[in-house]
Amino acid sequence: MLALRPNCECCDRDLPADSPDARICSFECTFCAACVEMRLEGACPNCGGGLVPRPIRPAAALARFPASTERVIGSHKACAA
Repeated sequence: MLALRPNCECCDRDLPADSPDARICSFECTFCAACVEMRLEGACPNCGGGLVPRPIRPAAALARFPASTERVIGSHKACAA
């Protein structure tokens, strides 16, 4: 099950579980659409994989399996700008 991390690892923008702006790679690294497009050129700075829209968990499932509250902040060169 996806962790549904609560923030962009690059700019720390809040990304609620139902955010259409959340992007993930196959390792669940999480970024906002703006950082993916403007800073990361569509690739995850951790693994080099592609970043795609994160699925939205249905409300009933979210109540049973809540999103993660652990914020992750990376120290990526592209994010320092």
